[in-house]
Amino acid sequence: MDYLPLLVFVALLLINIPVAVVLAIGALTFFFIQKGLPLPIFAQRLGSSAMSFPLLAIPMYTLIGVILNHAGITKRLLNLAEALVGHFTGALAQSSIVLATLVGGLSASGYAEAAMQSKMLGGEMIRRGYPAPFAAAIVASSAVIDALIPPALGYIIYGFLADVSIGRLFLAGIIPGLVLAVAMMIVTYVLARKRGYGKMRETRASVKEIGSALKGAVWALTVPVIVIFGIRNGVFTVTEAGAVTAIYCLLIGMFAHREISWRDIPAILSETTLASGMVLFVIAAATAFGYYMTLERIPATLAGYLTGITSNPLLMLIILNIFLLILGMFLESLAAMIILTPILVPVVTSLGIDPIHFGLIFMLNMSIGALHPPVGGLMFVTCSILNVRIMDFFWAVLPLLLTQIFILLLITFVPSIVTFLPDLLMGPGM
Repeated sequence: MDYLPLLVFVALLLINIPVAVVLAIGALTFFFIQKGLPLPIFAQRLGSSAMSFPLLAIPMYTLIGVILNHAGITKRLLNLAEALVGHFTGALAQSSIVLATLVGGLSASGYAEAAMQSKMLGGEMIRRGYPAPFAAAIVASSAVIDALIPPALGYIIYGFLADVSIGRLFLAGIIPGLVLAVAMMIVTYVLARKRGYGKMRETRASVKEIGSALKGAVWALTVPVIVIFGIRNGVFTVTEAGAVTAIYCLLIGMFAHREISWRDIPAILSETTLASGMVLFVIAAATAFGYYMTLERIPATLAGYLTGITSNPLLMLIILNIFLLILGMFLESLAAMIILTPILVPVVTSLGIDPIHFGLIFMLNMSIGALHPPVGGLMFVTCSILNVRIMDFFWAVLPLLLTQIFILLLITFVPSIVTFLPDLLMGPGM
């Protein structure tokens, strides 16, 4: 077995070379040193992933997120969040969590969500007396919800790599996402009350005020309904749902909210192309690197090693949780998912673990990894925008981080939280 490409991969990662470049160079190393393998196969491996129909969903859902930001939908959802929780202690922090839940995976990126909320709510929290580290911690941890609320891009990538139904993954994420949001709101309420953080309004919003805010946000709230309903009833595939929803959001922005004009279209398409191109380049490079690992039987060897440790499904999930939580400290979440999904899914399925259940565990683990040192992307985004020191952020985010780990364990030990909706609406899975 030739481990040189793997060593090149690890060495380049350690010196902070972009992950797509690292994957491509690692794969290219294998083709250079392996006799009998024509170099053009490397290019074929890079291009083969672009022929996948499910991956067309990535630019579609990225386009949806970009349109939502341009269409003024986010601020209307924030108004609804304020009407619902503005009378709570620590209302601005609560609004951040509710907004992340309402926007969900439609923002296309947890990092984009964190950046947007840092500018919109983070600065306002600081102006109203919240400590800057706490404001950054709330915004960053709220963005973790994006990984679970459909139609997050993580589901599309995992579904493609694991060869499981993306529609089932969408449904599987709804209840865990809501459970995580409620748990974070409870912890935030306790912290805010203990520290004396204020409210946004002294009295509960009236039914009329809530109705008015709901009316302003109704177009945005229909978007996930269209996606889930259409996929559930076979009206369109996940990829087609992305295209239909993108057009629908564009019509909302142009004719319902009137905040998008024809002049904005080139900027929207340019932003979408750059964001989705980055993701697709990583996937293409990972496909070539995966070809090397398959030929060298690295996944099969690792799978055999893991199953040799234990054949108990629950114990295996505990081991994988620990492994993924540690890995998340050093490896960016998208890269980890692309590299490890083809390796770990055969392991869990051989032990009778539902790959849909494991998919939610995997995605939450990787999102938690983006929240803490040393390479947490959500941490760096919020700290840089709000000018917060990393260690101050870490101590502020720790209660929320522990809450998310608790929900991760809850999902691990109670798989019905994940599988209930998919089994109810689409029939039993495994």
